[in-house]
Amino acid sequence: MACQRHGVPVCKTTSFVLFTLCLLVEGRYKGFRKFSQEQDTRHGVVFQDQWFTQKLDHFNGAESRVWQQRYFVNDAFYKPGGPVFLMIGGEGPANPAWMMNGTWLTYAAKLGALCLMLEHRFYGKSQPTVDLSTDNLRFLSSRQALADLAHFCTVLAESQGLSNRKWVAFGGSYPGSLAAWLRMKYPHLIYAAVATSAPIHATVNFPEYLEVVERSLASENPECPLLVKKASDTLLELLKDPKTYDNITKDFNLCSPLQIQTEMDSAYFLEMLAGNFMDVVQYNKDNRAFEGVTGTNITIEVLCGVMGDATLGEPYARYVAVAHLMMKTFSMKCLDASFNNNLRDMTNTSWDGPAAGGGRQWVYQTCSEFGFYQSTDSPNQPFAGFPLVFHVKQCADYYNISAEEVLEAVAQTNEYYGSYDIHSSRIVFPNGSIDPWHALGITQDISPDLPAVFIKGTAHCANMYPASSQDQAELVRARDHVSLLLQRWLNQ
Repeated sequence: MACQRHGVPVCKTTSFVLFTLCLLVEGRYKGFRKFSQEQDTRHGVVFQDQWFTQKLDHFNGAESRVWQQRYFVNDAFYKPGGPVFLMIGGEGPANPAWMMNGTWLTYAAKLGALCLMLEHRFYGKSQPTVDLSTDNLRFLSSRQALADLAHFCTVLAESQGLSNRKWVAFGGSYPGSLAAWLRMKYPHLIYAAVATSAPIHATVNFPEYLEVVERSLASENPECPLLVKKASDTLLELLKDPKTYDNITKDFNLCSPLQIQTEMDSAYFLEMLAGNFMDVVQYNKDNRAFEGVTGTNITIEVLCGVMGDATLGEPYARYVAVAHLMMKTFSMKCLDASFNNNLRDMTNTSWDGPAAGGGRQWVYQTCSEFGFYQSTDSPNQPFAGFPLVFHVKQCADYYNISAEEVLEAVAQTNEYYGSYDIHSSRIVFPNGSIDPWHALGITQDISPDLPAVFIKGTAHCANMYPASSQDQAELVRARDHVSLLLQRWLNQ
């Protein structure tokens, strides 16, 4: 059946769409993956977008403009009187692969749930404004996103006879935070929430991220982070001598001759190379191949295997070998290490721009709300050369947001949401020990009705991905535990 573009019909169709649930919280990958158009959203089935008329600004009564927000429906598991599962979109476009996969669908089948999914404003096809100018990005915030969800719930409940149903919010990573905050800020609408890998505390400087990366590498081989550190330190020293630039250009197969004219240039290059380790650690062994992503075969074990291979030469040469492995994996002809090119891309305000897939929008949210900057300011991690000032200066370069404004914005975020001081009920917080984001999450029970599920040996959003025969026993138990919690809460 054809769906109207205006209004909020729950269309009955044979197939629907689900978007990516658990994207990187950075909104863009740190390593070479960001150069890869990796997500294949074509799976042989035509999925149908549906549209909801949404307010542009929920907090200004004089603002009457509206826009069309994309949403999706799956009623395959729904039983009359069953709950409503609301999956929250994150900092990237839709991926229909999740329509056919994911633990939340297993829960829906058991509990007879109607599944709804709402794409986040300013991501994917949910485009409230004509472009991504900084002036228009003022309408992009977690508070506006929560209000979008609340308005969506209210209208859909009234129009579809779902007002007396129990609504459960789901999300992973930044959407995991939104799931928890939606339950906290709109308890009359949301009955329970599953907030997976959710950073609950905002912070400008987040050096703990790389500390977890160090521990995760060491869990595979204690020598691994030491070798990475030697390589990173060597490269940092080489970058101080312009005479080495030609060799570095050849070593890493750069697209253009290396030019280090400012500290931003060197920091960008160093962070990009470190980002390969950061990305692999964050999603280590997650069962993500169904999403159409590339590189799921590259694990901590693989990277540490390369770093430990003495036949390749000194640690620096092994670091180069990791870069080439990643370039081959993502079919890159060369590596663009130019910060100026990045600045050009990130300040392109067109919806067709190279950073419009989520990079420009998410970095704006870090500057205006969250921080989360994964700096090398801690001595207890293996990388060097991209301190906090590098990250914060990007806020000024991209959006004219000063360091002082970033600090104030992050403080306001914690004041508004409460940071770790959560007073609510029926929210479960799953986190993986390998995942660096658990350092800003809830890893111990707050109360019997605010439990944590800390899963040893697993990475970012692992419990959300489909079950696999390779899953560790703790991951299997975690999924089952969440299922039992939902059953108990929904029967109350």
